[in-house]
Amino acid sequence: MGHEFSGVVYAVGEGVDDLKVGQHVVVEPYIIRDDVPTGEGSNYHLSKDMNFIGLGGCGGGLAEKIAVKRRWVHPISDKIPLDQAALIEPLSVGHHAYVRSGAKAGDVALVGGAGPIGLLLAAVLKAKGIKVIITELSKARKDKARESGVADYILDPSEVDVVEEVKKLTNGEGVDVAFECTSVNKVLDTMVEACRPTAKVVIVSIWSHPATINVHSVVMKELDVRGTIAYCNDHAETIKLVEEGKINLEPFITQRIKLDELISEGFERLIHNNESAVKIIVNPNL
Repeated sequence: MGHEFSGVVYAVGEGVDDLKVGQHVVVEPYIIRDDVPTGEGSNYHLSKDMNFIGLGGCGGGLAEKIAVKRRWVHPISDKIPLDQAALIEPLSVGHHAYVRSGAKAGDVALVGGAGPIGLLLAAVLKAKGIKVIITELSKARKDKARESGVADYILDPSEVDVVEEVKKLTNGEGVDVAFECTSVNKVLDTMVEACRPTAKVVIVSIWSHPATINVHSVVMKELDVRGTIAYCNDHAETIKLVEEGKINLEPFITQRIKLDELISEGFERLIHNNESAVKIIVNPNL
């Protein structure tokens, strides 16, 4: 169990000469068949039978020790504390969504939802020179977006007409790219309507239920609707952004708990009070 994790190299296998014992690392937690290409330009994250360490077997980050293939181990410098390094995995989800969007410096982006992925995606966008508008209902999540500095504007759909406010902020044009991060249909509708012509809508959240979309708006504005899942050759750039100080992960750690508190302070909090929690770090050494 546990697919978002960092650690220290305990031992290296035969033929591994670019990692050393004691080195700090993060894991790109894929379980992928050995015959799948994983180089630049590949789409290994979409390969048949793809799964994740900690979700689909092979142990996980909550284990004392875990064996991981060299391909999926990424060294990090001492500039990134190990607890913050555990957030490299979800940050890479945000980075992949950014890559899928094709957004560039100077663009304006609308992020629908300030949950963990929405916030970390916004952090990537800000680091890339993109102006960020976040729409969110929850006070706790709005506060976190504000204190972490990942949003230029925060709009509450219970207080304002988000589409109209977006138009005011973009000289009547709409945003260049919108990211749906909630799996809520009303938010998806807002993303579509808030876009300027030829903009991109990126669906980041995983939907377990059918969705509807205003196809007329998509057609008449020639919108490009794209999906995104996980990450693919994103970790190196994500680590670089953190090591260079362009992204500070500390604000997104809302609690640190012991391993024996995993149920009472971890899962229970996420089930019953998840609005106030962004990322809860489990530290076996506490």
